[in-house]
Amino acid sequence: MSNATTSKLTRFLRASRLIIHIISGLVQSAFYPHLRQPVQKRMAQKWSVGLLNILSVKLSYSGELPADRTKPVMLVANHVSWLDVYSLIAICPSRFVAKSEIRTWPLLGWLSQNVGTLFIERAKRRDTARINQDIGNALTTGDWVAVFPEGTTGDGTVLRHFHASLLQSAVAVEASLYPVAIRYHDASGENSKAAVYVEISLLESLQKILHQPWIEVELIFSDPINSIGKNRRELARSTEKAIANALSLPLPQHKVPGKSSYLPVE
Repeated sequence: MSNATTSKLTRFLRASRLIIHIISGLVQSAFYPHLRQPVQKRMAQKWSVGLLNILSVKLSYSGELPADRTKPVMLVANHVSWLDVYSLIAICPSRFVAKSEIRTWPLLGWLSQNVGTLFIERAKRRDTARINQDIGNALTTGDWVAVFPEGTTGDGTVLRHFHASLLQSAVAVEASLYPVAIRYHDASGENSKAAVYVEISLLESLQKILHQPWIEVELIFSDPINSIGKNRRELARSTEKAIANALSLPLPQHKVPGKSSYLPVE
C-alpha cells in the first residue's frame, strides 16, 4: 500500500463534505420511492458519483455495458468493499441484495433502505425463496439488480466460491447476467488495502479511505451470459470463471462457506 497520506486539513474537509452529502442523500431518499424509475436511476447515479468524488475514488470501466432495456439484467460481481455498491451504481444504476444488518448502519442503512435495497435475513434459510421472488419482481419491472455471490467481502487477491442461491431469480425470469470484476489500486499502483472492507467497522473503513490521496476502482464487464436453458449452478460457475479470468485469479475451491457468508449454503 502506498505510504502517501493526506493532511489532517484535507481529511477534515473531505469528512465535512461527506457528512453534507450523506444528509443530502437522506433528504432525497425520502422522495425517492415516489419518483419515476428513470428519475430514480439518475438520482442514484448522480449521488454515487458525488460520493466517490468526495472520497477521491477514481472510477474507470471497460467491457460491454448492459444496453437492452427490454430484457431483465442482473449484474454479478466479486465483493471487496462497501464502495463496490456505489461504484456499480455510478456506471449502472441498480438495486442491490444486501445482508439485513446493513439496515442498522448509521445514516447509510436508512438511505439504503429508502432507495430500494433488497435485504436478506442470512440467519433464515427460508428467506431465500422470498428474496428470489423480490429480485424476480424487480427484474421484470425494469430494475437492474446486482448481487455479490461470494456472500462476503475479501481482500481482492482471492476469489471465493460463488453461491448459486440468488441466481435462481435470473433463471426464473430468463435474465441476462453481466459478470463484473472489481479491483482497487492505491496511489502506488498496488492493490489497495484501504478499500478492503474485512473485519472492520464502517467508521474504521472510512478513516482508512480518507487517509489515502486517492484510490482507483476498476470495473471490468465481461460478455453477458444468457440464462435461458441453464440452471443456477451453471450460471454461478460461468460468472465465477468470467470474473476469475478478468482478474487473473485462480478459480475458487468449491467448499462449504464459512459463517461470514450472508447467503445460504449452495
